[in-house]
Amino acid sequence: MSLPRASWLTVVAVCAIAAIMLAINGYSGYCIVVAAVGLAAAVNLL
Repeated sequence: MSLPRASWLTVVAVCAIAAIMLAINGYSGYCIVVAAVGLAAAVNLL
């Protein structure tokens, strides 16, 4: 796995964990924004 791919994968994983934690704590707006950022980063994995 190349370094750029590994770093994008790390960003996606961190955003996914943050979105789940924000959703659990009731911050739905922030959860949606962080999930959108994670999806945008996941496009770079394709």
